[in-house]
Amino acid sequence: MPDDAPIEDQLKAMIVERLFLKVAPDEIADDDLLMEKFEIDSVRLFEIVIGLEEVFDISLEDDEFSIERFESVKAIAALVRDKLPHGGVVPKSSPGDQPRSESRL
Repeated sequence: MPDDAPIEDQLKAMIVERLFLKVAPDEIADDDLLMEKFEIDSVRLFEIVIGLEEVFDISLEDDEFSIERFESVKAIAALVRDKLPHGGVVPKSSPGDQPRSESRL
């Protein structure tokens, strides 16, 4: 999945892949209660955490673990946005920020 895909879409793809769910990522609604609908237990939740660390290059502290933060794709996306620089949004660069290409003669 492209890095510029919405965080929710990246999360759904990662969850389906890591948990070997027999659903397509687009079949998971942002508000689905993951633990109920997909029977996610603590071991599978740990797989999601590892996936977050690998896919989004973030680290979670012990105090950031709670059922509420992992209850849905929407909740996990909010957590990811909180951990990413600029809230997960790539800032627009100004023309002066563009790298200059070297001209060859």
